[in-house]
Amino acid sequence: MAASTHTVTNQPPPLVGYDVFMTDPVLTEAVERHLAPELRAEVREDLVVLGQAAGSAQVREWGERANANPPRLRTHDRYGHRIDEVDFDPAWHRILGKSVGAGLTDAWGRPGGHVRRAAGFLVVSQAEAGHGCPLSMTHAAVPALRAEPELAEVWEPAATSHVYERELRPVAEKPGALLGMAMTEKQGGSDVRANTTEAHPLAADGEYVLTGHKWFCSAPMSDAFLVLAQAPAGLTCFLVPRVLADGSRNAFAIQRLKDKLGNRSNASAEVEFDGTTWAHRVGEEGRGLRTIMGMVAATRLDCVLGSAALMRQAVAQAVHHCSYREAFGGPLVEKPLMRNVLADLALESEAATVLGLRLAAAYDAAEGGSDAERERALLRIAVPAAKYWVTKRCTPMVAEALECLGGNGYVEESGMPRLLRESPLNSVWEGSGNVQALDVVRALRTEPAALDAFLREVGAARGADHRLDRAIRGLLVELADLDGIEARARRLAERLALVLQGALLVRWAPPEVADAFCAARLGGDGGAAFGTLPHTLDLRALVERARVEV
Repeated sequence: MAASTHTVTNQPPPLVGYDVFMTDPVLTEAVERHLAPELRAEVREDLVVLGQAAGSAQVREWGERANANPPRLRTHDRYGHRIDEVDFDPAWHRILGKSVGAGLTDAWGRPGGHVRRAAGFLVVSQAEAGHGCPLSMTHAAVPALRAEPELAEVWEPAATSHVYERELRPVAEKPGALLGMAMTEKQGGSDVRANTTEAHPLAADGEYVLTGHKWFCSAPMSDAFLVLAQAPAGLTCFLVPRVLADGSRNAFAIQRLKDKLGNRSNASAEVEFDGTTWAHRVGEEGRGLRTIMGMVAATRLDCVLGSAALMRQAVAQAVHHCSYREAFGGPLVEKPLMRNVLADLALESEAATVLGLRLAAAYDAAEGGSDAERERALLRIAVPAAKYWVTKRCTPMVAEALECLGGNGYVEESGMPRLLRESPLNSVWEGSGNVQALDVVRALRTEPAALDAFLREVGAARGADHRLDRAIRGLLVELADLDGIEARARRLAERLALVLQGALLVRWAPPEVADAFCAARLGGDGGAAFGTLPHTLDLRALVERARVEV
């Protein structure tokens, strides 16, 4: 019998059954802004379909199931044959298939491809973040594969396909394929030059066998992997397929799956190459880092987008809860202090989204056009700075959003703990904070065009807000003094990201958003914690902009 001691009241309805894309004005405005007019209707239609799926009860349930039932390693089949396969909950395959079908591995050379893909990636990651890893790796592998046209001819059509095919077969027999990455080793971590995996040339040109161990292999169920190994001429990039052209399995021993803090729906593994593992060289021998850096840069942008997605979902949940939950005589959203917290969270989320979509637009522009060279230079400095700052801001922001739900937010059923566990990942993935900050310094020292492109970008907003102008002048003072710059690298990366976010918001966001950002993030009128915006700002407008109407 049901207990009859009380009636359940004052509980918000679930935030499901809504269009994740169309209910996000920040994202819809950015897509409109960065696409050519002739593409807007088509892309909007596709993103509406994806947004409705991502906000549906069904896909949200798939995300919950994929995380509640993490992947399992099967090293052998029932007969004792070594197979090294990873089993996933069927929900994982359904949501991954939906995202591949939406073209989220297909951007390179497609008109507006990077903007439409970035928006889609941001949308689906709000439903389930873990499957973003194979999407990101597969998308980002394309520029590296193009260093070896023979390989690109075979693998690029499969990687950019809109068909998800989970079975391991030769790539020539598959309508679509996924690619992963294996760079990190125990002794080196981010210092991949310390890698000891060896590549020994075979008689056929470009063919090698590998011997060694990889401490982190991303998406080990993929059809092929880009791997770094020491060839006779030095560190080199290789493509390692799981299944060879004759249908036999390549030597690719999965030793164990990692037991991770979050990202539990996705598999990460330790793998072993036993001296018979077949690989094909990608690019020149000894130029492995240069070859694979195009992939790394693209996945770093996905770290920004993935964090922006977590931020958006966290603030949407927080505003939704506080709009329905009443305490101390009225809705929480109407309480001045709670409104300040929600407005500050919304401000952080908007700044991350606007920056991520601007960088995606730079990728589109960098593929051709009169501004291609400048946009490539901008990406060189803006991507590591954005990756550093946005991913660092994600965890405290999600934690604050969780707190808006009180004790309910600490309970798994709310979905907030999963967002919080997921939030540190993008800061670690593809180079931790120090790696990003030092990459910014490297760009400043070796590529003057990168700083010039950055200053031209933020300069487009000069004169529109005195706090932004002051921040730009302060940044120039810091850049003029390169003594001890390595110890100041984090501060410098932070300032670059904040100034860029401020400039973009001043140009494109509503005045109340730009005013709040410049006051709190650039003008020194905000505190270290969220919820410390000046009370004179239009906080209600910021909260309403972040509200999801179901």
